[in-house]
Amino acid sequence: MKDLTVAALQMVSGEDVAANLAQGYRLAQKAASEGAEIALLPENFAHLADQGSYSAAETFASGDACPQQQPIQHAVQHWARELGIWLIAGATPLLDRPNGQPTAGRRCRSACLVYDNHGRLHARYDKIHLFDVDVDDAAGRYRESNSIEPGDAPCTISTPFGKLGLSICFDLRFPELYRTLASAGAEVIVVPAAFTHATGQAHWLTLLKARAIENGCYVIAANQGGQHSAKRHTWGHSVIIDPWGDVLAEAGEGEAVITATLSSTTLEKVRRNMPLLSMRRL
Repeated sequence: MKDLTVAALQMVSGEDVAANLAQGYRLAQKAASEGAEIALLPENFAHLADQGSYSAAETFASGDACPQQQPIQHAVQHWARELGIWLIAGATPLLDRPNGQPTAGRRCRSACLVYDNHGRLHARYDKIHLFDVDVDDAAGRYRESNSIEPGDAPCTISTPFGKLGLSICFDLRFPELYRTLASAGAEVIVVPAAFTHATGQAHWLTLLKARAIENGCYVIAANQGGQHSAKRHTWGHSVIIDPWGDVLAEAGEGEAVITATLSSTTLEKVRRNMPLLSMRRL
């Protein structure tokens, strides 16, 4: 890994795709102006609704010139190219699987897409673990599987900065996924999310620190952060954590951009002094 400056973009998205994209672009501009080389958008950055995002889902555009008929993908690709930064589109609703087959039963895939500073698509990760839980909040019951079809393949990607591991929100509670990413060489792990206020307040930072420490990785986590509807309130507190578990930057609630410089020296020192990946007994 080389030293690099990264940003986590915290949003309060709603059902208006155009308004959300305008907000995302403004935050991406700010991240670029602060020297970020990689910026992470949160889960559901382009559309967040109580009933899911099937209505906003797009056909996957795998080429280097996404048409305007796919406004979400077109926008992020354009931002990356215009701003000259790598952009990770936290979770984009897609109507097809990676093999091109359509999703089934009016469900979409929730996909993390990675674009380089020329707007070229480098990776797609489909969220594996779906948020089917009961929470003590205004919504009470969440069933992502009603509107989202799960993925089944972990994803790491080589970049000029080092190797990234991709994950989305509820994945955070499943440490075996992160160990798989670290074992595949990931040095930086991204966690775009829409953690609820109740679960975020209880577990968000604890889980993120654990994933960083146990795998000797940097973690960049971009969360939604505010009141989206009468039923939906997210925790915010987007954060960047080093491999020792130290917090390098943290937001509160509301719209925010946080940045931090990731040090290759710190990564090497932590992994040399505490070589957890090589000490495992399976």
